[in-house]
Amino acid sequence: MDHECLKRRAAAAAVAEIADGMVLGLGTGSTAAFMITLLGERIKTEGLRVRGIPTSERTALAARAAGIPLTDFAQETAIDLAIDGADQITRDGLDLIKGLGGALLREKIVADAARRLVIMADASKLVETLSGIVPVEVVPFGWEATSRKIEALGGAPRLRSAADGVPYRSDGGNLILDCDFGAVPDPAPLDDALRRLVGVVETGFFLGRADLVLLAEETGVRRLARGE
Repeated sequence: MDHECLKRRAAAAAVAEIADGMVLGLGTGSTAAFMITLLGERIKTEGLRVRGIPTSERTALAARAAGIPLTDFAQETAIDLAIDGADQITRDGLDLIKGLGGALLREKIVADAARRLVIMADASKLVETLSGIVPVEVVPFGWEATSRKIEALGGAPRLRSAADGVPYRSDGGNLILDCDFGAVPDPAPLDDALRRLVGVVETGFFLGRADLVLLAEETGVRRLARGE
């Protein structure tokens, strides 16, 4: 089974967690795109009544096309269930790296407001230790100075570029530095140090936030719950 089929399987398991009347956080990324499509199908076939808060403009566009009613934090005080993907997931603790899709700030705002965060992924995303690229969203002014401060913390930051070669801009108008810290067996101190840097808006570390991971494998979907 290829990665696309596994992503769709994980998305289907996540959509099965949705109940009538819920306010949903709608994630961003390739697996989230399957979730949006499948949720739209449930709305059409079952008359499911939900409202979604999207984590990116492209998710909002896809949700509208799928017939998912949208809302915002001006209307809602809490999110019942947020569903999103992840770039890496630790086996122990369910800590995450997210943000390779460029929506880490809005994703973290939604995750923070959610009573429950469900992560859907294929089995390749499960790791023993977080490693590799950690997206860090920074304000455009003085990003070079911010980048040097990240280097001092042991990272190798690279300014993300869009497809046309110009610097990538998040939906909030910020830049993203893709930072290679190598293996990070204890990410909490690094996350804290990064967030303390002037110019850093948010990091791609999502630590202690996932309540349930739905991991699609060849044989089915494995459920990994926090604390179990």
